[in-house]
Amino acid sequence: MDNDPKHTAKLVTKWLKDNKVNVLERPSQRPDLDPIENLSELKRHVRARRPTNLTQLLQFCQEEWAKIPLNCCVKLVEGYPKCLHHLV
Repeated sequence: MDNDPKHTAKLVTKWLKDNKVNVLERPSQRPDLDPIENLSELKRHVRARRPTNLTQLLQFCQEEWAKIPLNCCVKLVEGYPKCLHHLV
């Protein structure tokens, strides 16, 4: 949980407290630690192909995923330590 308002609904906050889930206090505008979120182009490419059913959606996702250049993934992994540094 990153303290983004959409993740801090009263019901969710109560559930976390009732279930004794520890929540890190940090600003919601922190660098995102999920490198996969940086691949928003994947979503854009799949959406542009306009799948009409679940089978097509899966097929298009797999095809577009296979087109992601290796150097794109390498850059995301290499940038990860910088994101971690911003948290400290």
